[in-house]
Amino acid sequence: MTKGDGSPSSGLSPHFDRRSLLRGAGGVAVSTAAMTRAAPGSKAHVCVVGAGVFGAWTAHHLLAAGHRVTLVDMAGPANNRASSGGESRMTRAGYGKDAIYTRMARDSLAQWKTLSAVSGLPIFHPCGVLFFSANPDDYFTQSIRVNRELGLPIEQLDAGQMQRRFPAIDFSDVKFGIFEPQFGALMARRAVGTLVQRFVAGGGRYVTGKVATPAADARLHEVRLDNGERVAADRFVFALGPWLPKLFPDLLGKKIVPTRQEVFFFAPPQGDRRFLPGAMPGWADFNGGDIFYGFPDLEGRGVKFAHDAHGVEVDPDTQSRERTEAALAEIVAFRDRRFPLLRGAPLTETRVCQYENSSNGDFLIDRHPTLANVVLVGGGSGHGFKHGPEVGRIAASLALGAPQKEPRFTLATKGDRQAREVH
Repeated sequence: MTKGDGSPSSGLSPHFDRRSLLRGAGGVAVSTAAMTRAAPGSKAHVCVVGAGVFGAWTAHHLLAAGHRVTLVDMAGPANNRASSGGESRMTRAGYGKDAIYTRMARDSLAQWKTLSAVSGLPIFHPCGVLFFSANPDDYFTQSIRVNRELGLPIEQLDAGQMQRRFPAIDFSDVKFGIFEPQFGALMARRAVGTLVQRFVAGGGRYVTGKVATPAADARLHEVRLDNGERVAADRFVFALGPWLPKLFPDLLGKKIVPTRQEVFFFAPPQGDRRFLPGAMPGWADFNGGDIFYGFPDLEGRGVKFAHDAHGVEVDPDTQSRERTEAALAEIVAFRDRRFPLLRGAPLTETRVCQYENSSNGDFLIDRHPTLANVVLVGGGSGHGFKHGPEVGRIAASLALGAPQKEPRFTLATKGDRQAREVH
């Protein structure tokens, strides 16, 4: 099962009714599978800890299914230290042979589009996504195969075609590219903030506070916050991003590792439309064994650049949020080679965040091994944001009693040694 399971006992239905699109929690479509109401007398109170993209969508799905939901976060939805904070995230279907993530990206995109349609300001920018390489490997051919098998449009392009179509990028040493026209960029902080706002408007309860590590027991009855408040519930979901291994150190301390990541924004030449969405896609450069990625000038924030490699291991509470000269120099060198029109472009913004990496890059969406009414959600591993709607649906199903049917998301598959396999 690659989309999460919805069964009558869980309160989540696998059937989809387009008329329900705007009748979810807060008036937002909650899934590509419509959510049925909880049966009379079966309504549970579920506490979701963590208001990032995974936690917010989990809370949203649970509320739409008719359950009482309390959402807790220590600093606010998509706050400036959270992995779900900041500006843009890529949504794409290309995952090589990993069709499970292609399906999840496809199904999540429909929900992102609906949220974007009701948000007031856009959450989804359909600028398309371009991957390119001088030496394309099986990742490219398998991405094409999986996308076509799932009916998703994908284009093969040579260097000349890419140069004519996207003139701001220098493809002189590139041989092959794949373009996904239906995908693009998500505005991260706006997306999570909008989702939580509509969750509250739809009847959900939001609480600010830091949760203490739960006591070891067979069942969790309440969480205690640093402000003295206690939140009692029937079931609990912990979706804490890089703080998940800090809350459960004995269980996850070596299985989910936060790493430092730096991103940079540069101002394009005044009035140069070649850097706007459409003329420039979201992109990823696979040349030289490293992956650099970025976005066009979205909403005037500047052209974004980042290196998709795990940085040093960090503590999300204490790591410096100031950019380093080494990381900036690396990005500028890449920028000047691949984007010659941006040579000398002023740096307008930087951000230091973190990935929270599982041992192999697969998500963790599973029940706690000893706390029977607790679900753990995390291990976004730098590629999780786009999948938020479907991760939330799977987590909600597990919290409501559905069986775990996807081995790749289980705790048992998470080791203590970092060996990333998902890109």
